Amino acid sequence: MTSPESASPSRPAKAAGFALLGVAAVALVIGVVSLFSGGSDTPPSAEGSSTPPPATSAAESSPTESSATESSAAPTTESSAPPATTSAAQPPASSAAVALPPVTQPGAPKEPVRVYNNSTIGGLAGKASDEVKANGWTVAGTGNYSQGIIPTTTVYYRPGTAEEASAKELAALLRARVEPRFDGIESSAPGIILIVTNDYQGVSKNK
Repeated sequence: MTSPESASPSRPAKAAGFALLGVAAVALVIGVVSLFSGGSDTPPSAEGSSTPPPATSAAESSPTESSATESSAAPTTESSAPPATTSAAQPPASSAAVALPPVTQPGAPKEPVRVYNNSTIGGLAGKASDEVKANGWTVAGTGNYSQGIIPTTTVYYRPGTAEEASAKELAALLRARVEPRFDGIESSAPGIILIVTNDYQGVSKNK
């Protein structure tokens, strides 16, 4: 059997152990409570307010506005300068290179003319010669034709030569007849022969 003196010291030890266990249990409860209450007790500023956008967000929207400004201003800049491809002040090179056709005198080339008087009017060959020269023909000589009677003022030419077209033009100007050369003047020098008679009318006023 155990004596009463040996059992008494164990009681305070047991009481101290129970006290420590109680303190530990209380501390555990407080810790658990504080753990759960700390997760829900977030500061109002952190829960209710949203973080304002950074200053760069305004800068990020500004390029859109500036690009719109640039796009609206771009047509003004482009319209102020004339297009590079148009040349309103200068004619096309092809039109400048077009050459005008050479100016040609109407009618056939004018062959030299010899004028002979077969009339009773003195100086008629000279008068006719002056009118022929005044209209662009070259008079190669004048004289009298006395080897026959020519019925009317006539311009003669050599068939098959350029004299024919020129003789027809001169005859129309002088309102005279035009015919090929006859035997009496066949061997004369080349050129047109004009034989004037009393019916010579001179240059037509309707030329």
